[in-house]
Amino acid sequence: MNPIKRLTKEIISFRNRRKWKQFHNPKDVSLSLVLEATEVMEHFQWKSPEEMKVYVKKNKQAISEELADVLYWVLLLSHDLNIDIEKALDRKIEINNQKYPVKKSKGKHTKYTEL
Repeated sequence: MNPIKRLTKEIISFRNRRKWKQFHNPKDVSLSLVLEATEVMEHFQWKSPEEMKVYVKKNKQAISEELADVLYWVLLLSHDLNIDIEKALDRKIEINNQKYPVKKSKGKHTKYTEL
């Protein structure tokens, strides 16, 4: 079993053992995803690049746990909506390759509509 499928299976098992599916509608799961993403952001808020380097070294475990929470909700939502997240990501990468060809976008932060 590939890692994404294994992790999704573990997440669903975790949820099912607790009978939490009743609370997991797309709106609330997506809200949880956003809330966890903001917890990642909080680690970097108001820090200069130098402060962030030091902070990350000291707080890598806490940051990794917040990133894991984000992934948890992504996998749960994709499962519940019957979205193959691996295929979706592959497709999105291809779309981004078309939007941002290396020749036009290399070294630039310009939005694709402005390239």
